[in-house]
Amino acid sequence: MHPLVKLAKSAVKTYTKEGKIISPPKDFPKEFLEKRAGTFVTITKEGKLRGCIGTYLPIRENIAKEVIFNAIAAATEDWRFGPVREEELPYLSFVVYILKEPELVRDISELNPKKYGIIVKTLPISENGKIILNGKFIPKTGLLLPDLEGVDTVEKQILIACKKAGINPEKEKFLIYKFSVEKLK
Repeated sequence: MHPLVKLAKSAVKTYTKEGKIISPPKDFPKEFLEKRAGTFVTITKEGKLRGCIGTYLPIRENIAKEVIFNAIAAATEDWRFGPVREEELPYLSFVVYILKEPELVRDISELNPKKYGIIVKTLPISENGKIILNGKFIPKTGLLLPDLEGVDTVEKQILIACKKAGINPEKEKFLIYKFSVEKLK
């Protein structure tokens, strides 16, 4: 098991049983204590999604801490599921994704749902084409990881990401960013 996956599993186990947030072990691989990146943690139970949360840009001091906090969030804050219960712990599997920095997509021909994840984000432009400058515009954002089962076309990937963000792709203007990942099991 990859050290970051083991760390995610340990973080969830400790938080679920004791309510405590762990720190990376002293002997943890240096590269994950010195580098920063966005990470996602996906938790499955008997092959079915149980939680998935992450950050596409780093907000913690290193990758290890990013994984710890995202693992706990995936286990406790994914709105689609209730918090992980202690009796579920033996049945959970973890995947950790380390995200490369997102790049703006200029043409959808650059996309490949098997290779790239995407981020969609609305622009401050109203339906009639006017720029919104009221200081209250909050962009809607959706993210979809790469190489997901059943997501086999660019169009499907974009539609799912827009749905997650609450974006109506026929009425709202949005940007697309792509990113690649290192997937760890």
